[in-house]
Amino acid sequence: MFNIALASFHHLEVLDLEGNYFVGTIPSTIKALSSLKVVSFANNKLNGSLLDHGLCELKNLQELNLQGNMFTGKLPECFNMLSSLKFLDNSSNQFIGTLPPSLIANPTSLEYVDFSHNKFEGSFSFSLFSNLKNLEVVGFISDNDKFEVETEEPRGWNPMFQLKGLALSNCNINMHTGSVVPSFLLHQHRLKKLDMSHNSMEGDIPTWLMKNNTMLEVLSLMNNSFGGVFSKPFYRNPNTRWLDMSGNLMKGVIPKDIQKFLPSITRLNLSGNYLEGGIPSLIGDLGEREILDLSQNRFSGEVSLGLFTYRNRLEVLKLSNNRFHGEVLSGNLSFGMLRVLHLDSNYFSGKIGDHDNKMSTFSGPSLLDISNNVFTGSIAWISNMSFVSELVVRNNRLGGPFPCGTNSLTFLDISQNHFSGSIPSCLVSESLKHLHLGSNAFAGSISNSFCNLTNILTLDIVNNRLFGRIPKFLGELSNIRILLLGKNEFSGNIPKQLCQLTNASLLDLFGNFLSGSIPGCLQNINRPSYQAFTDVDQFSGASSSYSYRNPRNSWFSMIDHPYEVSGIQDEVLFTTKTLSYAYKGNVLDIMSGLDLSFNKLIGYIPEELGLLTGIHVLNLSHNKLTGPIPADYQKFNVSYNNLSGRLPEMKAQFSTFNKESYKGNPLLCGLPLENKCTIQSLLIQPTNEERSHEKWYNMDMVSFYGSFGSTWFVFILGFITLLCVNPYWKRRWLDFIEECMYTCYYFLCDLVWKPL
Repeated sequence: MFNIALASFHHLEVLDLEGNYFVGTIPSTIKALSSLKVVSFANNKLNGSLLDHGLCELKNLQELNLQGNMFTGKLPECFNMLSSLKFLDNSSNQFIGTLPPSLIANPTSLEYVDFSHNKFEGSFSFSLFSNLKNLEVVGFISDNDKFEVETEEPRGWNPMFQLKGLALSNCNINMHTGSVVPSFLLHQHRLKKLDMSHNSMEGDIPTWLMKNNTMLEVLSLMNNSFGGVFSKPFYRNPNTRWLDMSGNLMKGVIPKDIQKFLPSITRLNLSGNYLEGGIPSLIGDLGEREILDLSQNRFSGEVSLGLFTYRNRLEVLKLSNNRFHGEVLSGNLSFGMLRVLHLDSNYFSGKIGDHDNKMSTFSGPSLLDISNNVFTGSIAWISNMSFVSELVVRNNRLGGPFPCGTNSLTFLDISQNHFSGSIPSCLVSESLKHLHLGSNAFAGSISNSFCNLTNILTLDIVNNRLFGRIPKFLGELSNIRILLLGKNEFSGNIPKQLCQLTNASLLDLFGNFLSGSIPGCLQNINRPSYQAFTDVDQFSGASSSYSYRNPRNSWFSMIDHPYEVSGIQDEVLFTTKTLSYAYKGNVLDIMSGLDLSFNKLIGYIPEELGLLTGIHVLNLSHNKLTGPIPADYQKFNVSYNNLSGRLPEMKAQFSTFNKESYKGNPLLCGLPLENKCTIQSLLIQPTNEERSHEKWYNMDMVSFYGSFGSTWFVFILGFITLLCVNPYWKRRWLDFIEECMYTCYYFLCDLVWKPL
């Protein structure tokens, strides 16, 4: 990295190599640059330990920025010899061990220090900063649960500093002293940004933080255990722009005059609490608000339509998982400036849009989630909405044919509704990554337009009325990760082209009429090597991470990083050991399975499937498979087939299987079954008589009752027809009925009036 000429710059004061692709370690020749005051290696790919690399010999160094690399090992204690050091940023590396106390206490000129996003362990006493009177910014954002920050010991210590920025996120604050809010904050009056999220702090809401720090702009206390009543009086703070109290234990209602206490608020997050009541009508008067998240509470009542008007600047609105009701989307649709709208998991109802008037094209949010409600009617309005890219209407009462529009959707979920007809070809586009059409009433075959889904990751058309053969071109969708075709009426063989789906992790063909043998090449269906569901599209708002200054400046410029509001998380249902589970989000990156159960597959189980070493679920039950069970399987179900022979030894993965995985195969023997293996049982093969005797296991009771009833209906109809066309038999039948009636009558009379 350094050449001989650079080492000769004895008067060099600023060395800024930030934002390159440098690799390797910091050469020890840097110690020759004795005049250096500012050094930045930030955002490169440097690695190795910092021990004996010459940095500690730069006695004039004032700013050292190492953030965003891959440095390992412990921090050198010799940093305490850098008496002029003002700026120290070691964040986003892989440093380990404990922080040496001398490293903090000796450089008395420190103004900025950031140790975030490393692998530090042990306990750190915040009182070590007490004598650093120039300290203004401290960053501890831990990436593990082994790092603790203690602020209450020793008792009675008083800070000489006045902080402007403090981040103590996921630091197990005061875990051994009652998980209380740091008491030294009572003496802080210049804070602008405070992040104490992801700790286990308890007690009432510390509203005094806003009283003490009138310049406080950002306050994040998310994911703690603060309780109390939220409606207690707040202290007016005209500078607070963002307040995040999500993931706590707050109760009560939102104060009706909340805008009086937070007149400049732009981002308000109260999700994940126990708040109730309605949304105050005046909350719509917070004209500068950009993000409002009230999800996962107990709010009820109707939602004011003022939240959807252009007069406020609301861009993100999340009301998910509450108890709201009403026809919030009826009439003329207007979404104002909303870019993200979550109304899912409430009790909203009614038809969407104005069906009496023909709607013109209008601008809608790019993300709209109205799933798990009681909306009815059609969704013709979607063809008039521009800019929408992610649409989720799952689990409502919507129906009719799906309309075509001009939208370039990337995520579409209309599952668990009443849509019918054939699947419209207009749904299929190259932009689609996730398509969920399951549990509707779509009929017909899969059209050739599906071959255009070149970027598809999830294709779910389970539980419809689709029939015909599974198209071979599905094997050309090379990016697909999840293919769910179960509970339809597909027939024919499993196309070998599906073996080309080497990136697929879940393949569900359950409950069809597929026949033939199992292709051995399905061994390619395994856990993929890259993540596709962890990183979702995100909306930029505000966050609790801060960049405080440019390393070459001598002052702090406190600039917000984007607040990440995640896009729709993909969710699928998959059956494991007879139970259907919902798998959501990044879990799909590690979940894998192959379900061919409840079909008419025949032949042996291919030994190649034993190479599915990374698969979690293999279900081959309720088919007509024969022969022995291969020994190399992890999790599978082969119940209700015609398998025979000794079961593999109960060790490794086979030790996790119980009798339910093998039931319905009377010729299998060995643990965990009760059938003991003998020489005769291993040699015996099922006879035709035995196979016919076993057919009741696979009997379709619906078909049985249907055929039984139709047989009786035809018999009765034929008998009546015979009586109508033959008068002789008709007279004989009526005489027989009359004779039976008289016989029954006299029998009863004799039985009742028998002489005493």
